[in-house]
Amino acid sequence: MEQRKIIVYISTSADGYIARPDGNVDWLNRPMPKGGYGMGVFFRSIDTILWGRKTYEMALGFGQEGGSMGYGGKIKNYIFTSNPKKFVDSEVEFVNEPIKEFAKRLRAQAGKNIWMMGGGGIIASFLDAAELDEFVIHVIPTFIGEGIPLIEPRHRLLPLKLLSVRDYPDGVVRLHYKVERESEKQLKPAKRARRTIKAW
Repeated sequence: MEQRKIIVYISTSADGYIARPDGNVDWLNRPMPKGGYGMGVFFRSIDTILWGRKTYEMALGFGQEGGSMGYGGKIKNYIFTSNPKKFVDSEVEFVNEPIKEFAKRLRAQAGKNIWMMGGGGIIASFLDAAELDEFVIHVIPTFIGEGIPLIEPRHRLLPLKLLSVRDYPDGVVRLHYKVERESEKQLKPAKRARRTIKAW
């Protein structure tokens, strides 16, 4: 049985933000081309969504209440929070356990792939725990100047493998990356080191 993948499927501004500082995503309110950037195809490939606490609260503000969170009753929703007792929502599961343990348990269960909804904090936590498999990033041709970054800042050097690129008539570009693992890199033949030139 193929292991379930945890995939970040998200939109960013052209300058790398997923929302304004207050969480507003008004810049995403734009006409979409036919097919909606492939969202329907992706949605049929998942049955579980992972949410950070702030993103969950933002979704509640948008009126997405209950277990479906606006995505249908067959979708299982997990919300990561350091204080699960703060919330009362019997239709979702609140999580406060180490990322590695949770991801191992989730991947062991039968099911489809898993959508990492975000935000930037929980994406960073899973990435730093080596528990993210792919990123599908829709770059919106708009600068918003400031906001919440795709990944919470921290010193990192994590290589990605580009799987595909698709551009849409409205200027949106979809980038599909695989997160490379250390074990995978070790299997590749070593390349001759090149001289590094610093650009300031």
